[in-house]
Amino acid sequence: MATLLIIHHTPSPALQALLEAVVDGARTDAIEGVEVRLEPALTCPETAVLAADGYLLGTPANLGYMSGALKHFFDRIYYPCLEATRRRPYGLYVHGNDDLTGAIRSVRTATTGLDWRPVAEVLESIGTPDRGTLDAAWELGATVAASLATPE
Repeated sequence: MATLLIIHHTPSPALQALLEAVVDGARTDAIEGVEVRLEPALTCPETAVLAADGYLLGTPANLGYMSGALKHFFDRIYYPCLEATRRRPYGLYVHGNDDLTGAIRSVRTATTGLDWRPVAEVLESIGTPDRGTLDAAWELGATVAASLATPE
């Protein structure tokens, strides 16, 4: 069974709503053969990253950058996971109150360095997530999980 690891920093109600929608999408009954695990970015162990087959990253945009928690995650796992996780699929959602550009760019820089490959467009959420944004988060979770599912 494939494992999707959702690595998130969820300090606000808006990010909590996005996380829940992403998880619901990833765990939809329509996708079989994928176990979904969640780990906070600050405490996600390298062993969880190595054991996973794909990743879904969630972060707020803080001062034009990814959260410090997600940056700390990348700093800790970079060398221990660099060779073993090359070409693994990932998705990303980012929430903020205005410009998300720097946060998205910083995550892309880290994932490019790890040689992870995006399998979905970045979900950008500004302000309070509306129904359309939550539906897009559900789709993101389902898309990344489906990229790991074994064909019947």
